[in-house]
Amino acid sequence: MTKIENETQYRRAVERVEELLPLVNDNTPKDDKNYVELVLLSNLVADYSDEHFALEPPKLIDIIKLRMYEMGLSQKRLAELIGVSTSRISDYMTGKSEPTLKIGRELSIKLNIEPQIVLGV
Repeated sequence: MTKIENETQYRRAVERVEELLPLVNDNTPKDDKNYVELVLLSNLVADYSDEHFALEPPKLIDIIKLRMYEMGLSQKRLAELIGVSTSRISDYMTGKSEPTLKIGRELSIKLNIEPQIVLGV
C-alpha cells in the first residue's frame, strides 16, 4: 500500500498499528519486519490524518471568549482592562471589526494570548 485511499483502509491501518506497537520497542532492530511495517503504516496514517482530519488554527475571537471565561471577565471588564469602549469589545466579539495592533498587543499581554494568534499568523 502506498497511500490510504478511504476511511476503511484508514481504520484497518490504525488497527494494525495498534497491534504492532506492543511488538516494537527502542531495542527492535530497524530491519525487523514489524518495525518496518509499523514505520510505513504510521507514516501512511499520519498522511491520511493530515489530509482529512487537519485542525484549523484557533480564531482570535474564540481564544478571547475562552480567556474571558477562564478569567471570569465580562465584556465591560475586558473593555476596562484593555482601554476600549464596551461597544468596541462588542464589535470584536461579533466580527464587525478587528482589534488594532495596539489593542491586539494589549489583548496578548492582558489575556496571555500568543502574539501569533492575535496577529493571525
